[in-house]
Amino acid sequence: MAATNRIHAFLAIIFLSFIIASGTVLSGQEPPNPYTINVRVGLAVLPVSVTDHKNHRVSGLKKENFHVYEDGRPQTITLFEDKDAPVTVGLVVDNSLSMEPKRPAVIAAALAFAGSSNPQDEIFVVNFNQAIHVELPQGVPFTRNPAELRSALSNITASGQTALYDAIAVALDHLKQGTGGKKYLIVVSDGGDDASRHSLSDTLAMAKSSDAAIYSVAIVNENFTDENPGVLKKLSKATGGEFFSPDSVSEVVDTLKIIARDIRQQYTLGYVPDNQAADGKFRSIRVIALAPDGRKYLVRTRAGYLAPTVAPERASVQERHSQ
Repeated sequence: MAATNRIHAFLAIIFLSFIIASGTVLSGQEPPNPYTINVRVGLAVLPVSVTDHKNHRVSGLKKENFHVYEDGRPQTITLFEDKDAPVTVGLVVDNSLSMEPKRPAVIAAALAFAGSSNPQDEIFVVNFNQAIHVELPQGVPFTRNPAELRSALSNITASGQTALYDAIAVALDHLKQGTGGKKYLIVVSDGGDDASRHSLSDTLAMAKSSDAAIYSVAIVNENFTDENPGVLKKLSKATGGEFFSPDSVSEVVDTLKIIARDIRQQYTLGYVPDNQAADGKFRSIRVIALAPDGRKYLVRTRAGYLAPTVAPERASVQERHSQ
């Protein structure tokens, strides 16, 4: 029995670090949320967006309409949800000098996003230029309070260089404090980076091994030459988010409303991977959604994940907690 417990504990630690989704509320007095990581240990959990060929959202699908493949092998879907549930969201906002004229629109857009989200979502703000700031009152990791969000978004002056990759790394780490089913980053930037310690390859690896989907909004300015929206597109594609490039700053509000609606209309699929090796290798994921008549819908989800490598001592810590 002790050996069995150790095996179970080890597998729990392996997959705890790559559960692919999360979200809930702030107060510790709230009842346990059914979307917490604790009830999903051992699952790969995928947020899945489904559209038809006219780009209309498809609702009403059942578990039997979906097929999941990992590295080309069919997987058994053990979790299926099609309801709007609380999520954890990080708003990662570029406040470098190139973004100065765009800040009023970005702040309005972020507040519109919060207003269009699930009332129980937990939200935090990461402002960045060459420095990174998690902008909420001390001891408050997340909020839904509009006044706190406005203060967090306004609590910096646009100036300096751009540490985009470092900001995403900080935001991905902060997301780990989220308490529920699905996690997202909304990155608003021009994609340039001239001040990070992390490289693009570092950032992509962190994103692929996280449980977050990254939505990105590229706001470009023809007067600046260091913009790189292609970076944002890569991050979104790799994590199952979506990339947006509004034609004008005035469209950013509507863009973030679209993102909020997309998050609320997603399906959630979960499966226990047949490959449980903790080898740090990339596992590709493919999801197929079929209409009742067999036609294929268009599906957006994560391209895959990096399997973790678990140190033996971490397994022993989990074992003690599972006694």
